Amino acid sequence: MKAALLLLAGVCAAATAADVGTGSRVYATYCVGCHGATGESLMPATPNFRRGEGLMKPDAMLLGALRHGGRAMPAFAGILRDQEILDVIAYLRTLQR
Repeated sequence: MKAALLLLAGVCAAATAADVGTGSRVYATYCVGCHGATGESLMPATPNFRRGEGLMKPDAMLLGALRHGGRAMPAFAGILRDQEILDVIAYLRTLQR
């Protein structure tokens, strides 16, 4: 029974693993206008992802922030699926120097 649960947990985790390639495409479509092509902010008070600004939080917290928006950032709930947001988060983590 334990082995079956572990196998099921592994399959579920693999099915929801973040895809950096998809994250890059979603970022280019929705985020690049404010956050820049390389993650270096273009607008005041926008985090510079190249320096890791705003990324020192668990994925679940970042997911919520992108879902609900804040300050000048729009909410992406209803625009992006949670998996797409997690893909963007994974992509953002690759931009850090």
